[in-house]
Amino acid sequence: MRQTLGPRRRAQWILVALLLVLTGTAAVPVAPADAATTITVATARATQDGSSATVRGYVVGQPTSSTTVVTSGFPNDYALALADAPGTTDTSRMIYVQVPSAFRSVWGLRSNPGLMGRQVDVTGTLAAYFSRPGLTSSSAFAFAGATTPGDPPPTGGSGEYDATYYASAIGKSGAALESALHTIISTGVTKLSYDAVWNALKVTDRDPANPSHVICLYSGFSLPAGDNGGGVDQWNREHVWAKSHGDFGTATGPGTDLHHLRPEDVTVNSARGNLDFDEGGSQNAEAPGNYADADSWEPRDAVKGDVARMIFYMSVRYDGGDGWPDLEVNDLVGNGTSPHIGRLSVLLRWNAEDPPSALEMRRNDVIYDDYQHNRNPFIDHPEWADTIW
Repeated sequence: MRQTLGPRRRAQWILVALLLVLTGTAAVPVAPADAATTITVATARATQDGSSATVRGYVVGQPTSSTTVVTSGFPNDYALALADAPGTTDTSRMIYVQVPSAFRSVWGLRSNPGLMGRQVDVTGTLAAYFSRPGLTSSSAFAFAGATTPGDPPPTGGSGEYDATYYASAIGKSGAALESALHTIISTGVTKLSYDAVWNALKVTDRDPANPSHVICLYSGFSLPAGDNGGGVDQWNREHVWAKSHGDFGTATGPGTDLHHLRPEDVTVNSARGNLDFDEGGSQNAEAPGNYADADSWEPRDAVKGDVARMIFYMSVRYDGGDGWPDLEVNDLVGNGTSPHIGRLSVLLRWNAEDPPSALEMRRNDVIYDDYQHNRNPFIDHPEWADTIW
């Protein structure tokens, strides 16, 4: 059924058309679709009939062939891969999107790696691309729910809390900034029990494409929220700052801090163990994109920045003054049971290469508003990590 544009949309469309005529522009744009007309990636894959549609999905990488989607080291700005869940690695659940030259500077992954993990709406033709289900001749791009198509990806540092929550830290640097942030994020905190963490993670890490599921950190698996425990194929509570690094266990405090606790598949969690973070090693068979060797774990590209910012938070939050060990990020691996985790130089690079995603920022808000009432400052201001370290 043909849709009718509302009065405001019709007026905007007429104005655009008049401007095109006056400026002599030959190309006629496609009217943007209403949010209500968006379809899922699964529907788009099943409807490769040459029709026009607006597809909503999460940016999960760049297709470089019919069977290959890369999640880092993007070779160009020509294409996106979308999926209904962030962190999807199965190409059979993706749609490949052609990015025309006019959109590449804003919507290409080589120029804008921060698009990874963002939910976007793309209007185009449902037709094969790279010989796979695709969206070609794309004519409109926008972040899901955005009022202004083409808003740039977030990089943190919006300043929303600068005049209130972070007021005492603004303008500081180095040790003074670290001290101010420690005081801010350690004040007025509500602490959870380890049992309460189960239910909290079902909210903070909810799969936006399937609210009854949670997204696992390293694997990217979407698992039923109620299927938590210690059994194979269940998910459990991953301590990103391994609890043995400082031997703080699961007692209320660093062992129950939501800012570094994430859902993870039981066997993948076990594979990470208490390893420090670095690059290299053998790829994990169950969770491709994650690598490990004798003393370190490399998470998948889409969450490298997430991991870095969680480690930075823990290093600032727990300084030894509240009865817990003084946790410090360092530039070593193989830290064992000492209260340290590395490798700092790699974590700083991950923080820069993988800026905060919409899901990460939402998670920070939920923890602040509904649970602990403190924030991870390195999600709000990723640049503060380089200022401190």
